[in-house]
Amino acid sequence: MTSDLAVALMRGQLQFLQQQGFDVTLISSPGKWLDTVGQTEHVRIIGVPMEREIAPLKDFVSLCRLWWIMRTLHPDISNVGTPKAGLLAGCAAWFAGVPYRFYTLRGLRFETASGPSRRLLVFAERMACRLAHRVICVSESLRDRAIASGLTTRQRTVVFGSGSSNGVDASRYVPTPDVLRRAAELRCKLSIPASAPIVGFVGRLTNDKGVPELVEGFSRLDRKFPDLRLLLLGPFEGKDTLSLKMRKRLETHPRIILTGRVADTAAYYALMDVLVLPSHREGFPNVVLEAYAAGKPVVAARATGIVDAVMDGETGLLFAVGDVAALVGCLQRLLGNKVMASKLAAAGQELVKREFRQDMVWNALNEEYRRLLKTRAPLQPVLSVSEQRSDFAKTND
Repeated sequence: MTSDLAVALMRGQLQFLQQQGFDVTLISSPGKWLDTVGQTEHVRIIGVPMEREIAPLKDFVSLCRLWWIMRTLHPDISNVGTPKAGLLAGCAAWFAGVPYRFYTLRGLRFETASGPSRRLLVFAERMACRLAHRVICVSESLRDRAIASGLTTRQRTVVFGSGSSNGVDASRYVPTPDVLRRAAELRCKLSIPASAPIVGFVGRLTNDKGVPELVEGFSRLDRKFPDLRLLLLGPFEGKDTLSLKMRKRLETHPRIILTGRVADTAAYYALMDVLVLPSHREGFPNVVLEAYAAGKPVVAARATGIVDAVMDGETGLLFAVGDVAALVGCLQRLLGNKVMASKLAAAGQELVKREFRQDMVWNALNEEYRRLLKTRAPLQPVLSVSEQRSDFAKTND
């Protein structure tokens, strides 16, 4: 992976595979997160510097290093992720003759790109998919989007369970007495009045995440909710960073709270009345599952990936991407109707317990690996859960 932060997306998964008898090696750009995962997951780690953006000379050096590592390790299976690392490591695995190559597709950056940048991103994704025997899509809508964009075919793709790349450890976010105590301390530390409602956001502070629309929507709620706070958890980051004007607005607004990156978000979720995710694109939003586990309703944009996590009117409310008026309307409904908010939150908690446990994703991945290693046969088409149900229904008609 090009960023060592991305390894957090596999928390617990690597150790599980190790316990199942696999010899696991994690390769990523070096950093403290990579070191931490190596220690906590008890797996071998190898740091290979990789640039997130295009850098021809450095990319070639990274490719050569990755190829040499693959040749040295002789893995039976490779599983690569993120567009840039997926392409570089996918090429290295192909050159090294790795028997079974997977690409985990966690999102499509080109959905919000245009011009030459979009064409380059589409090319990179298409190559990463074609170098892999199997493309693991983290949601059904992402799978459909990838197929419609000509990146891959349905026969080469698979979605485990109801989606997500790693499920969620719901126990980390349950509002226990200790979590509620820490939340109360945070409220005092952040100078938030006890009666003030809080709208929360967790993620990178970028245009792609819909932060400008969120800020505009928050400003329109002033009159009806004068004590409302907007709590933003995440860093200013990347090429898609916000304008200087928007950043200054965030940093100077008396009722917008910036925390930066937070390692343990449980107490912050406990503070929120609603989690809002106005993102323009996702693969599968883990923050939605975390909010559900914390017992919070969700307001989100009707974007790729999000539509697989938020059941409109059941676990949260959806609005059209970029529609500030609709975003405001959804927030008003939940902030002004505690009964509805509680009903949606309870449904979200049940959904997480039922369909998004981590062991469900881990076992599905383990079974896929085992099946290939056992048969040593050419890869066969894999149907999604919905397709399996459809075929079952046809068989029993």
